[in-house]
Amino acid sequence: MADAREPGRQLQVEKHGLDVIGDADRKGTPRILFWPWFGANVSVLGMSYGAFALGFGISFRQALAAGVLGILASFLLCGFIAVAGKRGSAPTMVLSRAAYGVRGNRLPSVVSWVLTVGWETVLIALATMATATVFTRLGWGGGTETEVVALIVVCALTVAGGVTGFDLIMRLQTVITVVTGVLTVVYVVLVADHVHWATVSAIPSGSAQEFIGALVFMMTGFGLGWVNAAADYSRYLPRGSSSRGVIGWTTFGGSVAPLLLLVFGLLLAGSSTTLNKAIAADPIGALTTLLPTWFLVPFAVVAVLGLVGGAVLDIYSSGLALLSAGLPVPRYLAALVDGVLMIAGAVYIVFFADDFLGQFMGFLTTLGVPIAAWCGIVLADLALRRRDYDEADLYRPQGRYGDVPLLPLLLTLAATALGWGLVTNTAASWLTWQGYLLDPLGLGGRSGAWAYANLGVLAALALGFLGTLALGRGRVRAQESLPASTPAMTV
Repeated sequence: MADAREPGRQLQVEKHGLDVIGDADRKGTPRILFWPWFGANVSVLGMSYGAFALGFGISFRQALAAGVLGILASFLLCGFIAVAGKRGSAPTMVLSRAAYGVRGNRLPSVVSWVLTVGWETVLIALATMATATVFTRLGWGGGTETEVVALIVVCALTVAGGVTGFDLIMRLQTVITVVTGVLTVVYVVLVADHVHWATVSAIPSGSAQEFIGALVFMMTGFGLGWVNAAADYSRYLPRGSSSRGVIGWTTFGGSVAPLLLLVFGLLLAGSSTTLNKAIAADPIGALTTLLPTWFLVPFAVVAVLGLVGGAVLDIYSSGLALLSAGLPVPRYLAALVDGVLMIAGAVYIVFFADDFLGQFMGFLTTLGVPIAAWCGIVLADLALRRRDYDEADLYRPQGRYGDVPLLPLLLTLAATALGWGLVTNTAASWLTWQGYLLDPLGLGGRSGAWAYANLGVLAALALGFLGTLALGRGRVRAQESLPASTPAMTV
């Protein structure tokens, strides 16, 4: 992996798009993966997930268990998929062509693109609202004018990072890691006296179904939201890099900050029902109500940098996904297109949307289902392979991976249909059609105990994984029996 922190290295717009990274550009060790993954997930939004988890009606201990299991398990999936990057040298949504075929892969590429654009939009909107809240408390304005200025600033930072590419992202994520990490510790110290353990420990326990719902929400909110980008950075590592190192540093970098932030967020939200409710409307800005005035500006820096760190990785990967879906433009133009859509979406959330949390949860669970299906299929396909990818054939419809193989596409559609039938999103009016299998399968219908357990995400992941293991072994063996192909022009 090229180390963007190398002294004297000139910053420039990345020219790599969907092409294979040559051996001369593959440098570094798996340890360097810590920086982008930590920087993208150190956002104080992690604290707000404490309120989100308790909103399922579970106790502190249940929410803590759901958070720990959900965060670690979902980022472990990212770690496994990141191994494909160093084995294939190409972006995540190109490597999945081995499972889906060259043009068949356009379907999951479109879903991946929508998911990453959605995530970057949400993060930018949150940064904008948090900045406006801080300025209002300081008496420096607030309202529409402040939100407009904040939106321009955070969008400019995000688009600049996404368009410039890998070198700037690695430098930016290193700065974000250090600055945000230090200031977040200061925040924790300043508001620690707002934690009341007696109140937190008195929260009653919820049912098993409510616990599972919180667990799946944590998975979709953290690692499952990144699996479709997990190999975009490991592709710069040398082929001989340790697979265990890739898995370990990706999982550690992505999960360590959310785990720590979640614990403190649970303690704060569990100590105050007022704060708990406020977070649903303004997940970041609500956290400022506990702070002394002198720390509001540093908090704004923490909030904006942490959210921009995640948005930058999203816009970079969404550009790659858009190229993989078939848009014939350079990578930096694809990232710019995504930036325009991101701005439009953020404007809607900040200035027009009334219910943030309901729409956010609906977005996560709805797109979490097909992404979970894709994740299961790609993980099983990777597990079945004994050889590295034939990089040239990843770009040739007539190559060993095929053009539009039916098995992975039918599995994805079946897993998605099953998954959407087992999730509900009553808080988002445009998603009330989901949950259509809960009654036929004897799970109590859309108002029963299993309605909010989000079983559909787990079902889609399992069906995609097990279906590929059972039915895809022969296809993989046939592919690997062919001789290596000659290099081809990448597209």
